[in-house]
Amino acid sequence: MSNSALGHIRVLDLSRVLAGPYCTMILGDLGAEIIKVEAPGGSDDTRKWGPPFQQDVSAYYLCANRNKKSITINLKSPEGIEQIKELVRESDVIIHNFKTGTMEKFGLTYETLASINPQLVYCSITGFGETGPYKHLPGYDFIIQAMSGLMSITGNEQSGPQKMGVAITDILTGLYACIGIQGALLERTQSGKGQKLDISLYDTAVSSLVNIGSNYLMSGEIPTRLGNHHANIVPYQTFQTMDGEMVIAVGNDHQFQALCAILQADHLAQDERFSTNPERVKYRELLVPKLQEKFLLKPTSYWQEKCESYQIPCGPIQNLQEVEHDPQLRARNMFINYEHPVAGAIRMIGSPLKLSRTPVSIRHHPPEIGEHQDEVLNMNQHKE
Repeated sequence: MSNSALGHIRVLDLSRVLAGPYCTMILGDLGAEIIKVEAPGGSDDTRKWGPPFQQDVSAYYLCANRNKKSITINLKSPEGIEQIKELVRESDVIIHNFKTGTMEKFGLTYETLASINPQLVYCSITGFGETGPYKHLPGYDFIIQAMSGLMSITGNEQSGPQKMGVAITDILTGLYACIGIQGALLERTQSGKGQKLDISLYDTAVSSLVNIGSNYLMSGEIPTRLGNHHANIVPYQTFQTMDGEMVIAVGNDHQFQALCAILQADHLAQDERFSTNPERVKYRELLVPKLQEKFLLKPTSYWQEKCESYQIPCGPIQNLQEVEHDPQLRARNMFINYEHPVAGAIRMIGSPLKLSRTPVSIRHHPPEIGEHQDEVLNMNQHKE
């Protein structure tokens, strides 16, 4: 028995770019055998996305493809389709992110593959889902951020709508797909049957609106861009200090009173306009400048120490060099070194999943195109 959570699971990964590969990387970290399938010559565009490259290996590709084996199959040939069907016989999951209708053209529908392996969990990731009037449209993260409302609430009134600094809808879709796949595998232990998952970037992005979406649905008021301010909590934002910028996240009235104490501004805590959070939200334009004046009097490290001693949530705004050298992240093994056969020594972000009995593991470097062709296809033939 493998000392991993998903060591008994085999995943056939036909996805590329980010949402699908990110999902399967998580499953791979948890121990699943991931077989990455590309067209001959390679069809994951991220292999060419850069710079930066290290010995012609893309940093973008490396971020989402560890713990996988790579094979190439021509899905436009009858032989390739038969190879997929044979692999499906011995797989628990198949995942793809082709446009709606593409797998049907290949003859690889859920119904077809489920007739070969009734226990198969079949996960489709598309831009807009497999139903509805937008189902045939291509979906890219940037477009989805725009259409979903995410960009309308990101940035401030001066900046105009802004996208997130990472492809957040791809990442969230990968997470939802991972959750759905594991849910289907868990249900399979009771029913003995697989099922199909229809996951879309658009649905995922709208679900991520959480409280802002709920605020709109309750009030009917279209939310505005608040920059680094919070729609429902004050003060919950960035403040300039003497030497930098930091975030203060006051979640309740007691924390606000403590903040006023360290700022030597107890009169603000006693002011009826600021004594409760709903009042602070109402009068934020009066309160925030008064707080900002105080924060400019001392450096970030001073306020960090004071806030921590009074249990007021806070944190400095760090660049990635500072993040990499953060002692907390180092203690949590969130940056790892690994040897790649082409790129040489590479550094990767680790897994946030910390399981006590079946820990995640980094067993394979992000594979080169077709690196495991003979191993996987010969192994599958021997199982027949």
